Amino acid sequence: MSSRMAGAALLRHLGPRLFAAEPAVSGLAVRGVMPAAARILPARMASTAAEAAREDAGAKHNGSTGGGGGGGAEKPEEAAGGQSKKAIVSYWGIDSPKLVKADGTEWKWSCFRPWDTYTSDTSIDVKKHHEPTTLPDKAAYLMVKSLRVPMDLFFQRRHASHALLLETVAAVPGMVGGMLLHLRSLRRFEHSGGWIRALLEEAENERMHLMTFLEVTQPRWWERALVLAAQGVFFNAYFVGYLLSPKFAHRVVGYLEEEAVHSYTEYLKDLEAGVIDNTPAPAIAIDYWRLPADAKLKDVVTVVRADEAHHRDVNHFASDIHYQGMKLKDTPAPLSYH
Repeated sequence: MSSRMAGAALLRHLGPRLFAAEPAVSGLAVRGVMPAAARILPARMASTAAEAAREDAGAKHNGSTGGGGGGGAEKPEEAAGGQSKKAIVSYWGIDSPKLVKADGTEWKWSCFRPWDTYTSDTSIDVKKHHEPTTLPDKAAYLMVKSLRVPMDLFFQRRHASHALLLETVAAVPGMVGGMLLHLRSLRRFEHSGGWIRALLEEAENERMHLMTFLEVTQPRWWERALVLAAQGVFFNAYFVGYLLSPKFAHRVVGYLEEEAVHSYTEYLKDLEAGVIDNTPAPAIAIDYWRLPADAKLKDVVTVVRADEAHHRDVNHFASDIHYQGMKLKDTPAPLSYH
């Protein structure tokens, strides 16, 4: 028997085991083959196959009950290009729930949900400053102040671009600290005092600042390159620094947040003076901070500055705990934004 004949016989014998006759493209009544990955990912493939079978059955039903000489009624969900408008099931085979806002309109954000929104406390003291007294505090303060000079020279009064770079860096410490505290909690079988959640919420809040300012301005290619370089250096430096001294790491972030408050204060000054147009607030900011529908850019910068002041106080407080010989797990974290 030739090798070609042997291969054909083997294919006839194993074909039914390796391939299924259900359609592999959701939303199209086309007979095809489904790869043997169904045996590796049964839950995923089963949900997709079930969805395809339901659509196939619906197509047959429509064809049998449709009138006219055109061979059956056209499916209402078919788009002009012949593709189905029906939403494709997610990777896990679960349709995402349809959420609505208080006014009944559909919730359109996937990066955060209605229960993640909050009203910012703009009454917080934005002029508060932690006076450095110890040598580590002074070193942290001088380190942050030395970074302020090149940033001011580079961005000048381009506040929106400055905010983009600022938020890409500011979102790193909370994630690094939360991750390391999470691993420590697992490693030592101990509670975290709520600090893991507090730091991760800080990182998420900073990321939402970035998503908001992306609606105000778009970074140029060289600004994107600068973000890549800054994040690569800062993430690794902060990771090592947090391992060596969490109290010093939190103090550095506290002073970084003080500089962020200062930057947004300058942003507000230019908005109030008319140097920058006080344009309508982005829709994502209105929903995230529960702002009025007629909110302006000034309102957005105001709530962002309040968030930064909150981060400032949380990180200085975390550093003070370590200086007092206590551990974060022994002291409850401050209240979150919500």
